[in-house]
Amino acid sequence: MQYSRSIVELFHQYELVATHKRIRKPYHYTTDAGHLRAEHRYLADWNPTSFLEQARAIDPILEKYITEVLAKRQHPEQSYKSCTGILSFAKRVGNTRLINACRRAMEMGYYNYRIIEDILKNNMDDYTDEPSPDNMPQHENIRGGNYYQ
Repeated sequence: MQYSRSIVELFHQYELVATHKRIRKPYHYTTDAGHLRAEHRYLADWNPTSFLEQARAIDPILEKYITEVLAKRQHPEQSYKSCTGILSFAKRVGNTRLINACRRAMEMGYYNYRIIEDILKNNMDDYTDEPSPDNMPQHENIRGGNYYQ
């Protein structure tokens, strides 16, 4: 490896194999898509905007959920795999189940891949809270509101 103020050159057995622009910020890196293996090139397309566009195409609820997943991490790159996994459920279980699972997870306040997986695995996406009965049934053992006045 050889570097200057602006360029980093990488050598293998004294032969130049790659040249990169040097980034001097601490903890930052660059990736040249041309240097990636073919099966890894799709990773260069990962960014928050692409995940939000995919989610928006399915439903606004999913877009809101993905927004929260991205916001929960200090660096959005740390949540890219979660976003990919969550969006992949649309192909595996269908849009309706995924939307319901995201709605359920938002009600609970959890924003990650694992909770969506658990909700779908346990069929909690089609669980609905039973409404409370409007009227009490008439029965001789039920005292009612008038009894306590």
